[in-house]
Amino acid sequence: MAVYQTTDLTAASYSVALFGLAATAILLLLGTAWVGRNWRLPVALCAIAALVGIPAAFEARNAWLAGGGVPVVYHYVGWAISMPVQVMALYFLAKSAGKLGAGLFWRLIVVAVLMVFVRYLGEAQYMHPTLAFLIGLVFWLYILGELYFGRMDDVVRAATGDHLRRGYFWLRLIVTIGWAIYPLGNFLTAFAGMTDDGSLSVAYNVADILNRMAFGVAVLATGVLVSEEAKKTEAHHLPVTPAHSEGRRP
Repeated sequence: MAVYQTTDLTAASYSVALFGLAATAILLLLGTAWVGRNWRLPVALCAIAALVGIPAAFEARNAWLAGGGVPVVYHYVGWAISMPVQVMALYFLAKSAGKLGAGLFWRLIVVAVLMVFVRYLGEAQYMHPTLAFLIGLVFWLYILGELYFGRMDDVVRAATGDHLRRGYFWLRLIVTIGWAIYPLGNFLTAFAGMTDDGSLSVAYNVADILNRMAFGVAVLATGVLVSEEAKKTEAHHLPVTPAHSEGRRP
């Protein structure tokens, strides 16, 4: 078994990401019992995204310990699954508040898959890096456009209660800020000539804390709050059965 040194922050960051993703996945799987029926699928999808990150982080850590470097394919294998799954979670989260078309669902999934795949082609030199970076950036901006100005935003804005709108706001912010690390890393390696000496891997692992762990926990917290609010509203509108009067005859 490979042993890493105390000063090896890269290997340590992979371990933190690995254990954090495992804990998050367990929490989310347990959390499917704490939310309403409409919220079980978004929470379960976030759990899947966290589970996918566990073997990805484990394999990348082994690659780092074996050769002092992490080939770019180790990162993209995990992203190719987790990012489309998280987009699915956002879609079903918004769908819990109103009607969304199937066309939007498939567009988001296809764009999310192509976003990751095209970036990989550029970094692996199968495609011109500049072209791959620009296409990947356009795909990411399309997803943001749907989240900020599309039908999903309209449905969430029209929802009753503040918990869903607040949760959607923070999740959208994670996709905006947290996901920005990926095109930034792509830019640094493709155009600035940066080689991953471990610092880029640390940045990606820190980003995983926000993009997978915090994202999943935010979905779970929103689902719990919305489900509790729905139960209170339902209980408030239940008809009250009058008590029967006892034994007095007219």
